[in-house]
Amino acid sequence: MTIDLDELLKVRARFDAEAREGAQADAPPASVERAGAVVRHVAPEPGWNSVLWSDLDEGTADAEIAAQVAFFTGRGCPEFEWKLYDYDRPADLGDRLRAAGFVPEPPETLMVGLVSELAKLPVEPPEGITLRVVTDEAGVDLMMRVHTGAFGRERPRLREQVLGKLREEPETIAAVLAMAGDTPVSAARMEMQPGLAFAGLWGGGTIPEWRGRGIYRLLVAHRARLAAELGIDYLQVDASDDSRPILERLGFGVLGVTVPYMWTGNAS
Repeated sequence: MTIDLDELLKVRARFDAEAREGAQADAPPASVERAGAVVRHVAPEPGWNSVLWSDLDEGTADAEIAAQVAFFTGRGCPEFEWKLYDYDRPADLGDRLRAAGFVPEPPETLMVGLVSELAKLPVEPPEGITLRVVTDEAGVDLMMRVHTGAFGRERPRLREQVLGKLREEPETIAAVLAMAGDTPVSAARMEMQPGLAFAGLWGGGTIPEWRGRGIYRLLVAHRARLAAELGIDYLQVDASDDSRPILERLGFGVLGVTVPYMWTGNAS
């Protein structure tokens, strides 16, 4: 069952309040800070540094962008992200970020699904596939192997993030591998915070020769059942163009479009 438009707008407002303005740190020793009209995620290297939410207008945006650049560069961050949503204000915030030296990465579609409906999806694995829960460093290394094969790049920062969660806050992550015998062919994780209505679905990458067999759907269904057991209401995804049609068929609705604007200090 797809969420109707009126309900989607209510869900979006709740998502902004809980997952953006009220965000929690992704792993120790990171922190979330509110600095005036901005909420930011701050972490020592190699952690993730980002502006998560802002409440700006035409008169305040440029000064706040400059303030955040000064803050993160002053901490010695080699890069940081301003995570922009297409309904953020002012309407030209993306243009202002580009003018300040930020570089946009490919857009993703912010989607949300009802756990109560998604948990009803079948979880029978495709032929030749078994699921393996990730609980240790060996499992994380298999996940990173999948990510490299599926997305074409290594993610050392992600490896440290996942390991940190498993070691320090295991209640905030559920990671899983799809295995063909002893070979990992797909990997995914769910990240959540106690008491929040939303859990984020991340990963889901499948190596090319195993695509189109229902593995992505299987991993969504598996995580939805875990979310239902934990009393979570919604699953949220920043969906690629490849994932969006699959998620729409599963009943996910669109809340907006999000673009990571990256500051590296090297932009002209």
